[in-house]
Amino acid sequence: MRIWVALTLVLVCTTAFGQSRRVGPGTAKSSGEPTPTDQSNSRSVKDLFDEANAYNKTKFAEFEQKKVPVSDALIQQTQRERKQLAAKYAAMVSKRTELSTEDTYYFGMLNWIADNPDQTRDAFVSYLTKDAVPPEKAQDARAIVAVIYARQKKFSDADTILAEYINGSPVRLSQRAQIEREIARGLVSEKNYAAAVSHADGAYLSLKAIAADPASKDKIIDDLIDSGFFRFKVYKELGKQAQADAVLEDMRKTGIDLQAGSLWYYSVDSQIKYQIETGRKPQALVALATASNEVDKIFANKSVQTEITQRLKKREKQYKLMGEIAPELAGIDQFLSGQRVTLADLRGKVVLLDFWATWCAPCIEAFPAMIEWKQDFGPQDLVILGVTRYYGTAEGFAVDNTSEADFIKRFAMAHGLTYDLLIAKEEENHRTYGASAIPTAVLIDRKGVIRYLESGTSPYRLDEIREMIAKLIAEK
Repeated sequence: MRIWVALTLVLVCTTAFGQSRRVGPGTAKSSGEPTPTDQSNSRSVKDLFDEANAYNKTKFAEFEQKKVPVSDALIQQTQRERKQLAAKYAAMVSKRTELSTEDTYYFGMLNWIADNPDQTRDAFVSYLTKDAVPPEKAQDARAIVAVIYARQKKFSDADTILAEYINGSPVRLSQRAQIEREIARGLVSEKNYAAAVSHADGAYLSLKAIAADPASKDKIIDDLIDSGFFRFKVYKELGKQAQADAVLEDMRKTGIDLQAGSLWYYSVDSQIKYQIETGRKPQALVALATASNEVDKIFANKSVQTEITQRLKKREKQYKLMGEIAPELAGIDQFLSGQRVTLADLRGKVVLLDFWATWCAPCIEAFPAMIEWKQDFGPQDLVILGVTRYYGTAEGFAVDNTSEADFIKRFAMAHGLTYDLLIAKEEENHRTYGASAIPTAVLIDRKGVIRYLESGTSPYRLDEIREMIAKLIAEK
């Protein structure tokens, strides 16, 4: 699906929600690590913050001027250097005997960039007790403290600060959405879905209000989609079918209002799957037909119409398979484990069919997860079958079936694949399961019924599959 783009609590602090690890003042220096100047101790805390906050922007301007190629590794290295600089400046400031109200605020911000949550929280809690605090900075401080409390699973404290934020001014909807999201996700991680509901609602409704502004819609749409599906998941886990249906319907209508094809398609797709999952397959197929017929009437953009129509057409076969007995695999030439097995033989077990190929990068990226699933769930009756076919090539050369099979065996050994691999002669199984794109994952329950069928990849794909595996394993 989509990536949740972290919203910044403070516009000038561009990585307010992007921290990935704590950076202490004693972190070992890398080759490009910034070095504080000798005058650092005499500079204002705001100046130190401004330098650390602008570090990435300054460095990438230098890279552009020097024609240095930008890579993921360079981005990560620059981000580490920024955190290290902020951590060193925060350590310097912590030794000062007196900090003004403004100093305390920027001391908190330095610790926030350095991903030092306890020091950040303490600085901002102190800041909020001081007199004549500027309202905007007070709100920034409350927002950050609320997020820290949520991440530390101190939900009562997070709720208290959130209430103070809502009662304060100005209330930035992006900040409120982020606070609500962090609290909701923390509560869900604790399986406290009932308490998460109001926060999931708050995050979605805040983002929906932002998206209503045409100037903000394109920037916020992915976040709106993700928050909507998170909200749906909360109601679904609570077993509140009517409310879960209402969430998806609201997303569908919002997609129409905003002329956002992605929001509309994903809500319709989820609506159909949820109806099938909850024993309403006839209703789901009616919803599919209705959606397919109304696309051209809903969206003015012809390319959006075409893309959605094609996606729904590709999904139709998969929708019809969901909730049905899984078709047997046909035309299997080789079982690399050496032991032939049918899906009927595997009744009573949970089966994952993974349609893959040696040239498919997302398929390869999923190997570690599947090896882990085999290790974690194999003893609980999970069987993984990696299904591929002869493509007539190996390592860029045209080969016969025997040579390609040998290559696949070597490939599997090189990647340490511990689950069974099957090679089909033709693409019949791909057509049967609607696997026009790979990877395609099919999860079959102990009764032989297809419970999950998705093609393509997304940031959440592996988490979704693991969650479904655990659910099906638990069903006896």
